[in-house]
Amino acid sequence: MKIEDIAKVAHEANRAYCQTIGDNSQPSWEDAPDWQKSSAINGVKFHLTTPDAAPDHSHNCWLEEKRAAGWTYGPVKDPANKQHPCFVPFEALPADQQLKDYVFTGVVKAMSAMSPEHIRIEGV
Repeated sequence: MKIEDIAKVAHEANRAYCQTIGDNSQPSWEDAPDWQKSSAINGVKFHLTTPDAAPDHSHNCWLEEKRAAGWTYGPVKDPANKQHPCFVPFEALPADQQLKDYVFTGVVKAMSAMSPEHIRIEGV
């Protein structure tokens, strides 16, 4: 299994979760822009190389990635202006937003825990 496969599943799980809380802003993996796919792939790589990292570490890594790319806080997600309402430390996120990091982390850990004869992680 490739890193992109895990990223796709984690992305889709987060998209499904977002829909349950009324956030329909997440496109499907196939329709996601390259920056969003790259962010998910980087998140998978982070968890594969740091398997004991907790969800708050995942978010803070995402936050640093966004900061380096020029993103800032904004009240609504606005990729054109590189603004995001989750551009805050993990502890400042509402619980429903923190749960997205738990979902992402859980998917990566579950998929990477498969025995070597069933999964092949490429790219790490």
